Amino acid sequence: MNFIAGIFLSVALGCASPNPVNEASEPISHEIFDDLLKKHVDAEGWVNYEGFKSERDKLNQYLELLKDNAPNDNWTDDEKLAYWINAYNAFTIDLILQYYPVNSIRDIGSKIQVPFVNSPWDIKFIEIGGEKLDLNNIEHGIIRERFNEPRIHFAVNCASYSCPVLRNEAYVASKLDSQLEEQTISFVNDTKRNKITAKKAELSKLFSWYKGDFTKDQSLVEFINKYSNTKISKSTKITHLEYGWTLNKQ
Repeated sequence: MNFIAGIFLSVALGCASPNPVNEASEPISHEIFDDLLKKHVDAEGWVNYEGFKSERDKLNQYLELLKDNAPNDNWTDDEKLAYWINAYNAFTIDLILQYYPVNSIRDIGSKIQVPFVNSPWDIKFIEIGGEKLDLNNIEHGIIRERFNEPRIHFAVNCASYSCPVLRNEAYVASKLDSQLEEQTISFVNDTKRNKITAKKAELSKLFSWYKGDFTKDQSLVEFINKYSNTKISKSTKITHLEYGWTLNKQ
């Protein structure tokens, strides 16, 4: 798929490893984003983009807060990770709104008027700490590169049906571990995105695309069993479901 090929090309070329300038002396509050998520994302993760559009000024206020306050070495790892997850999700919403209405985030690729850029994840529309970034930079060059945390795959949201749902609250350092744990348990046991029985496990393609992230310290079976209500074994047949890229709108 073009999306996956783009990811690995970005990583291979080293353009997904930016080092944003550290400006903020104290961690920022994610209260603005938290309020927007509570109002415009339902309990099942479906997004009211019209609602976000009606409060574009408020979203822009949060985006400016992110842009002007990059994490620095005084922040804890949880403060940094919460910042980057929220940044990824907020800027993804912003990207959708820039081209809305669209049926899929991937449709944005055909609308881009930038030479050599045909993926929405490669548009450098984000500026943080004086560094121009795209969504791939944040996910692969920062979050995956700097944090040994496989559960982030269930927190960052690609605005699509098969993605883990967008949590209707902002991530915050004080409860980040429990938020990530809840997201992972919810996703693994979500029968729309994973169909697991003892004999056969039809898993999300996330477990194929990012298998290395889930198996650094354990097998994939062990990772699944840590969170799944239905346990599998080495003899369980594992396949992967087709990924649905329809927009995750209400």
